[in-house]
Amino acid sequence: MRINHRKRLAVVLSTAMLMSMLPATAFAESSNKPAVTNAAAKAVPSSEGDIMKEGFAAPVDVAITKEKAEALARQYVSIPKEYVLQGASLNMEVMASGKRNAWGLDFVKKVNGKHLGSIYVRIHADKGQLLEFNSYTDNPSAKPTYPLKVERDAAQQIALQFIDKIAADYKGQIQYNPDYGVQLRPPLTGEVVHSIRYDRLVNDIPYVDNYIELEVDSEGHVRRFSLQWDDTIVFPKVDAKLSAAEANEKLRAAAAPLLAYIVPYNMQGKRKPLLSYELQPISIDAVTGQLKDQSRDSYFRAGTISETPISEKPLGEKPKAGAVTEKQAIDAVKAAFALPAGVELNGSNYSENSNESTGETEAYWQLNWTVKKDGKEVGSASASVNGRTGEVRHFNTYMYNEQSQSGGTKVTLEQATTAAVEAIKKRLPWLTDELYLVKPDPKQYEGIVAGQPSQYYFNFVHKIYGAVVEYDNINLSIHSSTGEVVNYDANLSNFEYPAEAPALIKKEQAVDSWLNYYRTQLTYRLVQSFTWNGQPIPIEKYKLMIASGEIRGDEVDRKTEAELVYQLVPKLMDESVFLDAVTGGWRNRETGDVTQLEKPKAKDIDGHFAQRQLELMVAYKALDVKDGLVRPNEAVTRGELIKMLVLARSSGVSPLSMSFSNQLGGKASFNDVAADSSYFVYVESALEQNLIDVGDGSFNPSGKVSRDEMAELIVRALGYNALANYDHIFKASFKDSDQIQNKGQAAIVVGLKIMSLSDGKFLPKKQVTRGEASVAFFRYLQSRAELQEAPLRM
Repeated sequence: MRINHRKRLAVVLSTAMLMSMLPATAFAESSNKPAVTNAAAKAVPSSEGDIMKEGFAAPVDVAITKEKAEALARQYVSIPKEYVLQGASLNMEVMASGKRNAWGLDFVKKVNGKHLGSIYVRIHADKGQLLEFNSYTDNPSAKPTYPLKVERDAAQQIALQFIDKIAADYKGQIQYNPDYGVQLRPPLTGEVVHSIRYDRLVNDIPYVDNYIELEVDSEGHVRRFSLQWDDTIVFPKVDAKLSAAEANEKLRAAAAPLLAYIVPYNMQGKRKPLLSYELQPISIDAVTGQLKDQSRDSYFRAGTISETPISEKPLGEKPKAGAVTEKQAIDAVKAAFALPAGVELNGSNYSENSNESTGETEAYWQLNWTVKKDGKEVGSASASVNGRTGEVRHFNTYMYNEQSQSGGTKVTLEQATTAAVEAIKKRLPWLTDELYLVKPDPKQYEGIVAGQPSQYYFNFVHKIYGAVVEYDNINLSIHSSTGEVVNYDANLSNFEYPAEAPALIKKEQAVDSWLNYYRTQLTYRLVQSFTWNGQPIPIEKYKLMIASGEIRGDEVDRKTEAELVYQLVPKLMDESVFLDAVTGGWRNRETGDVTQLEKPKAKDIDGHFAQRQLELMVAYKALDVKDGLVRPNEAVTRGELIKMLVLARSSGVSPLSMSFSNQLGGKASFNDVAADSSYFVYVESALEQNLIDVGDGSFNPSGKVSRDEMAELIVRALGYNALANYDHIFKASFKDSDQIQNKGQAAIVVGLKIMSLSDGKFLPKKQVTRGEASVAFFRYLQSRAELQEAPLRM
C-alpha cells in the first residue's frame, strides 16, 4: 500500500445557510468551527502543545492564503505570540444571492500541557475582512470589581473605536441599537459583559438581521466581535410606504389575541392555571399593510385548528381512580391499540412520583414488548399506563426494516384524519367536547408515494371555555400503509378549573394592552421561494422532500428577496409578563405575581443620602414602592432585610419556589412565613444557606432589625461568622463595646467600612432604616468583590 506523506490542508466546504433572516444563533459560523489539520512537515517553533504545521499549498482558489489569514488575524486581534495556530478550515458560506469563503482559525495557549486560553478568528478569504473573533482565558486570579470600572456608555465608545479600527468601511452604514443587550436593572456583580450592537442601515432604515456586535467586559476589554453582513442582498426600492400611524392602525386591525390557560412555573403556594390573552408579534407589508406570515419559517407540520370540537358533548366518563394491576394495564393497552403480531412482553415497571404542579402522587405502569418473527426480533412496542385509572398515556410501535415489510401507501390523508379522530374518541371520550383537531396542511404530504411507508401526524388542541390549555399535549401518528395508530401521546394535567366560564376583558382591551407592550419597527426581512424542475414548490413540500432524500438541495433553485415590513417588537422589560384575561392587568410569567409595564419610581428619595442604593433595591423589588413612596427613613423589616441579603448573594436572581416546596414536602420551615408569603423563597433560601436558623420556629418577618443583628447577617453572608466569634483577635475600641452582643461581627463590618460609627459608637440596639440597609448591602457587594481571593499557585 502506497502512503502519501504530502498531506494537504483539509478544506471544509460547508453549505450552512448564512441567511440574514436567521437569528444570530443560527448564523453560518455555528457550523464553521475548524477541524484541526496537521501536515507532515516542519512545525512552527514552540514548546507547548499541538500546533498547525507548515504544509503544501491548499488546493483552493481564494485571494487570502492561510498564512495571510493568520497574519491578518494576529494584526486585527493582537494575538500574543504564545498563542499558536492549532486548527484552520476554509468554509464556503451560502449567502442570499451568492457565496463567500471564510477562513476559520483556532489559536491556543498551553503551558505545561494545560490549556490556558483560546482565540477563534474568522477572516473573509477574498477580502481579508475580519468577520468574527471570540476569546477565552483561563485566569482564576482575575477578580471583578464592584461597582463596574466600565459602564455601558463607556463600553459603547470602546466598541466604536474598535469598529473604526477593524471595520472602518462599515462605520457609515450602521446605527446604534439602544435596546440590544441592555440590563434594565443595575448589576449586582462585577462580572458583567456589555453586549453592544450596531444595526445595518439601508435607505436610512435599520435592517436588524445584519449588524456588528461586540462584547466589552467591565474592565474595558473587547472579548468578542461579529460582523453579520450579507452584501449580496438586493433591497427593494420603495417610493411610498405607510406612515407609522397608518401602520399602527393596520397592526391593530390584524391583531388577534389568543385566550389561553397558563401555569407560571415558579408560582408560590399551590400552582393553578391562570387565564391569559396572548398576542404574538406580527408584521405587515410596509407598502400595502397586508398581514405577513407570523413565522419567517413555516412550521414543518403546519395546519389549522378546527372551529368545533370533536363532539358537542362528552362521549363517556373519565375512569375512576383505583389500583391497576400489571395484567389490567396490559389489557388496557391491548383494548386501546393494535399490538403487532408476535409481540412478547419483555419488561414492566411500576413507579410512583409526586406531581410538582398538583401535589398529588401519581402512579404509572411502563410496559415494553419485543416483536418477533421466525425467532428473530423485528420490532418493538412500548406503553405507559396510569396506575390509578388505567388510562393509556403513551403508546409506540416500531418495526425494523419496515420498507421491505410494507406494501407502501394505501391510506389517504382524509382516511387517516378520520382514523385519528376515531382513535381519540375511543381513548379520551370524556374530553371529546374540549378537543379540537389541528387539520394538517395537505401540501406537507404531497411527497408520500407508494412503496415508501410513512406516517400522518395529528395534533389535538385542548380548550376549556374557548381557552387553549397550552401545557396539555395530545398527538398521534397513523401509519400510511396500515391505517393503525403507531404512536400516541396524551400528556394531560390534573388541574381543577372553574365550573363556569369566568368573565373576561374584551378582546379590544387586550389588543390595546399588548400594543402598549410592543413597539412598531420598520425594517427589512428576507423571504425565500423554491423552484424544482421549473415548478414552484411550497416550503413545506421542499422540506419534506429534502428530509426524505427525494431531492438534493442543489437540485432546487432558491430565490431570496428582501421585503420592507412593519413589525411588532417587545419593549425593554426586566421580566417576562402575560396579560391576565380576567383582570386586564399584567402578571409576571414566572411567578404569576401582579406587575406593570412601567416600573414604579420612588418620589421620596431624590437628594437622599442613600438615593443610588435605594434605587438599586427598588429595581430588584427588595423594597416595595407604595403610592410612589419607598419611605427610606422607616425601619427596615426582617423580611425585607433577608430578601436584600439573598438577592445580593445571588446576583439578583430570585430562588425558585418550586425547589424549596419540593425539598420541604410542601411545608414551610417557619410557622409565620407560609408558602404563599412574598418572603417565603427568600427566608427558605437564607435558611438553606445557613444565614439564619429555625430557632423557636418563628421568623417574625415584619419585625424590626437592630444594627447588631444586621452586622451578624452580613458577616455570615461574607463567610466569616465562625472567625468573628473569636472576637479577641479583632482590635475594635468602640465606646459602647459593652453593649454589643456580636463584637467580632461589628469589628468586621466597621473595618470593611460596610457599617460606620457615630461619634465612636456602634449603636448596636438602634433600628436600621430602609436607607441604611440599602447602603450597607451596596457596600457588602463592594467588599465581597474586594475580598474574593485567587487560588494559591504552588
